[in-house]
This record gives sequence, structure tokens and C-alpha cells, in this order.
Amino acid sequence: MPAGTAADGPYALDIDPARAGWGYSALRILELAPGASHRLDTGGSEWIVLPLAGGCTVRTGETAMELAGRTSVFAGVTDFAYVPRDARVVIASAAGGRFALAGAKCERRLPARRGPAPDVPVEDRGSADCARRVHNFAAVGAFVCDRLIAVEVLTPGGNWSSYPPHKHDEYRPGEESELEEIYYFEIEGEHGFGYQRVSPSRPRGTDLLAEVRSGDAVLVPDGWHGPSIAAPGHDMYYLNVMAGPGPERAWRICFHPDHTEGYR
Repeated sequence: MPAGTAADGPYALDIDPARAGWGYSALRILELAPGASHRLDTGGSEWIVLPLAGGCTVRTGETAMELAGRTSVFAGVTDFAYVPRDARVVIASAAGGRFALAGAKCERRLPARRGPAPDVPVEDRGSADCARRVHNFAAVGAFVCDRLIAVEVLTPGGNWSSYPPHKHDEYRPGEESELEEIYYFEIEGEHGFGYQRVSPSRPRGTDLLAEVRSGDAVLVPDGWHGPSIAAPGHDMYYLNVMAGPGPERAWRICFHPDHTEGYR
């Protein structure tokens, strides 16, 4: 979904399960002018409000969460706010900013709470030209949600990430989870770009090689996904939002057998 093609009202990007053609994962990108606010009815989904640029206040019921945010997605980890299903939320920003709303259809109503930036696990994954950094802010084991899983990945210019290609499109107990996934991209530099590959894991499965730029999103309903390739000189950021129908919230993946030998 190229930037602007999935805009709706106050959202620069609005992907809900109906638009995506699946059952659980959602992502909205909210842009607020200085002093502006936005009301969100969470409905049957849980949501995380994640500052991409700027800070905000998130209020629901008697809970108010101040998010300091960050100057950009390339400036390190950020604090964030979790809001439950069946809630009315107000997001307000004195200085304005851009905020990701990562969501998932869910059953349990968990308490609203703030995720402090110092508590976000940071993982350096891969090496050499496959090195990248992962912010596991809402990974399984890092932050409790009902179904939602979300992480950020920063790939240095010229490097590959989401490699080896992997998939999570069928439920195999103890081996693989069934998860729908959204990739949302921002690329450093005015003319930066990258590439995203999704290849079929089944007959007539998803088959995509896309040039991606800031504000673009790629939907992964099934298939081997990766690599994500950053053009030299332009660091790549992507936000991964995942959820699925499995009996437990789990991130279990299967690597492509043709691309694991010799991987560093």
C-alpha cells in the first residue's frame, strides 16, 4: 500500500481487518497538528499508541499517560501506551506529531498502562551486512497483550533484514504460529528507498517484490517474507504488527530451508 493510498480521515494510513481481508491485525498512522487531539473508540480491539515523532498524552477513563516520545523513529526507543478494547480514548499533542496505532482484535480486556522507554528490550540481530537492531516493545515476553505482537526494526543502509526468509502462516503446535503481519516503513533521507520481498509458501500464495518508501505499508497474510533491503546510505525503519487466531499469543517462525546455509 503506497503512502496515501490507504489514508482515511485523520489517518495517513488506516488498515483494519476488513480492508486487509483478514481477521485480526490493524494499523493506523495518526498525524496531529500542534494543540490537536483525536478521539478513538477501541471497539473490539486492543491498541498500542506508539510515538513515531513527537510526544502526546493518552487518556482513557481515569487513566492519563504522558508519552515523551522521540524526534524520529531513528532516534532510539520510545515510551508507549496500551489501551484496552471497549474503551474511549483521547490522544492529544501540544507540539504535534505522528503516532502509530497498532491494534488487534481480541477477547480479553486488559488494563490501560504505559510502557516506559527504559523497559523496552533492544536486540542486535544478525551480523555484517545482515546486522539490524530490534526494539521488542510489545514482543511476546516483553509486554503483556491479549493477541497483539509488535516490534520495530532498524536496518542500516546497505544491509538486509528479515533474513533468512521466514513464515508464520499456519498453526503447528510448538513449531509455528499463524499470524497476519503488517510492515510499515520509514526511510532515512529525502530520496531513500528500500525493497521488500514476500514469496509464496503455498500454491497461489502471496508473491511480491516492492520498492518501499516512507509511509508505505506491506501486508503479509501468508508466505515467506524477507529480505527487507535498505538502499546504501539510507537507513530503513519498519514497524511490524502481528496477530492471529491461535490459542496462545506466540511468535513461532519457520525459516526457508533454501536460505539458511551459510547465514551469518
